[in-house]
Amino acid sequence: MNILIPVDCNSRHEAIISAIEEANYWAYIDLDEGRIVNCDFFKDRKEANCWIDYIIVINETDYIVDFKQKEIAVLSANEEKSIDEIVESFLLEKLKPLKC
Repeated sequence: MNILIPVDCNSRHEAIISAIEEANYWAYIDLDEGRIVNCDFFKDRKEANCWIDYIIVINETDYIVDFKQKEIAVLSANEEKSIDEIVESFLLEKLKPLKC
């Protein structure tokens, strides 16, 4: 399973989710059996030429139409900020699905 998250920096343990317009990097998370097996960072989300199952955004006010047109599921983080917090909530199905 692959997740894309807009973040403020390119360090897995320091990165904090940010609004899409303010993202300095995009964290590309590869999950396998509930564990993060890889975390890559891209300056531009278009650099992630891999399959994306989910995009996780900071809230429902982020512009998500592009992702919905590509039929990528979009989830909203609640109070989670770090990559590990977001992934944990994702695995526990605590993130809110967004619709256009």
